[in-house]
Amino acid sequence: ITQNGGSALPVTTDVTERKQVESLVDAAVAAFGRIDVMLNNAGIMPVSPLDRLNVDEWDRMIDVNLKGVLYGIAAALPYMREQASGHIINVASDAGHKVHPSEAVYAATKHAVRALSEGLRQEVKPYGLRTTIISPGAVESELPDTVPEEDVAEEMRALYDEHALSPDSFARAVAFAIEQPEEVDVNEILYRPTSQNL
Repeated sequence: ITQNGGSALPVTTDVTERKQVESLVDAAVAAFGRIDVMLNNAGIMPVSPLDRLNVDEWDRMIDVNLKGVLYGIAAALPYMREQASGHIINVASDAGHKVHPSEAVYAATKHAVRALSEGLRQEVKPYGLRTTIISPGAVESELPDTVPEEDVAEEMRALYDEHALSPDSFARAVAFAIEQPEEVDVNEILYRPTSQNL
């Protein structure tokens, strides 16, 4: 960002800690005077079949993938309401549109993000705010590395090795949503690699 002439303020944040998310947003507003876009993008994917009972992993996915989004909304919304402008972008997944074996809890968190985002969209219209859900398919990231079960991890790595898009595809989707005129609210973007059949 800075190499391209922009300003950046890195703030290490654990999205499962509400106060840390609030501090992140407060720091951004203190540094830049306002918050134009809140991108809730943190996520983990320690998927496994339900009968393996990895309940701690279920809790972690709910804490990061769903509560982290809620905390981001809670931190940004008061500023955006006061400004009467802003854009909240919540990252879901193509798993929020279709459930696959071993991904039930992960998909549930992503379905929840979609439902939450649609409710948010309806509620913030009086304040002139925009909302977008971005649901990517396989994109190169560390997500496959968070799969704890070796057999599931091998399948996931094979899918990503064969089909994953570069992270630039995600950046372009975000830019597309943000760069629309204020009267245009891109509510959802679902995209996958052309070769990904799932």
